[in-house]
Amino acid sequence: MKKLVLAYSGGLDTSYCVKHLSQQGYEVHAVSVNTGGFDADEIDVLSKKAMALGATSYQSIDAVETFYQKVIRFLVYGNVLKNNTYPLSVSAERIVQAVEIVNYAKSINATHIAHGSTGAGNDQVRFDLIFQTLAPEIEIITPIRDQKLSREDEIQFLKSHGVEMEWTKAQYSVNKGLWGTSVGGKETLTSKEPLPEEAYPSQLKNETPKTVALQYTKGQLSAIDGAEMNAVLCIQKLETIASAYAIGRDIHVGDTTIGIKGRVGFEAAAPLLIIKAHHLLEKHTLSKWQQQQKEQLSSFYGMHLHEGHYLDPVLRDIEAFMESSQQMVTGTVFVTLHPYRFTLDGIESPHDLMDSSFGSYGEMNLNWTSDDAKGFITVTANATKIYKHVNNS
Repeated sequence: MKKLVLAYSGGLDTSYCVKHLSQQGYEVHAVSVNTGGFDADEIDVLSKKAMALGATSYQSIDAVETFYQKVIRFLVYGNVLKNNTYPLSVSAERIVQAVEIVNYAKSINATHIAHGSTGAGNDQVRFDLIFQTLAPEIEIITPIRDQKLSREDEIQFLKSHGVEMEWTKAQYSVNKGLWGTSVGGKETLTSKEPLPEEAYPSQLKNETPKTVALQYTKGQLSAIDGAEMNAVLCIQKLETIASAYAIGRDIHVGDTTIGIKGRVGFEAAAPLLIIKAHHLLEKHTLSKWQQQQKEQLSSFYGMHLHEGHYLDPVLRDIEAFMESSQQMVTGTVFVTLHPYRFTLDGIESPHDLMDSSFGSYGEMNLNWTSDDAKGFITVTANATKIYKHVNNS
């Protein structure tokens, strides 16, 4: 039998793939890559379902720490929000999942690799780009895309082969991970309607304002309210605290990789707090030109990561720049949580460039004279004055 590794989520599409491919003579090895969306009980359910559908084996790969180290920390360093809105929750996950799956396929000498993407979304591009680049010798199989199957076609096939499961589509599609949760529904298929309150997985539980101290060490979140822990635990703890205020909800509108516009809701309390607080700390600790250059590179980085170009060496170059830029980004940011919103109150840092010994903005100068200021302004104006003189404008 031909040995095949399937990127398996347990949903309708990948369930169809298990049954169909096993009947086509493939030895199907189902693999789920956990980037923060599954607990132990859910992984157990996935395993039982895959085996019942005909998989030869099921493997869950824990990639939460890998996801943070390889991707999330650079999204924080870059303050990456696609279209100034979306923290790349799902698209960032897919990159890590694809890399882990292809590495597993190589480890068991698989001849084929499969995923359940349709031909109308971004994920097909992300998976195929990674698979083709890392394992060009492994053939890619995509039953849903190639057969142009509808949801109803898949359900009828499974029923005809004795698979009786509850395939009623949930009113809202929810994809949870360490770096946020996407939410899709009928409202996001058009341009006008917002998602209703009940569509979001976290509901408002706390209405009493709360101030939280977020401590960063060289750009990485390292403590909450003085309690030090690794970055993954910090993200999880902050998500628990902030999601009780229903913070981090929005709808992202963006240009998909295949050229159409898409709309998706999301809930990302911890990511938005971490990015906004980090950005504030950078305003105090980085030079003007560091900030300007980072903004350009971060936008480029986020777009190329989103579109599946993670393996292009230019992203490693940008990561090196961003890593270097974080050497002085250490300090504490004070954030106050309110129902549905938060405020950035201020920072404390040993590297705060608002050093009062040099002067206070709009108040007084301590390290230069008024003549120094006048001369500086005169020289600064030279280029524009010359242009005006030469062109009589």
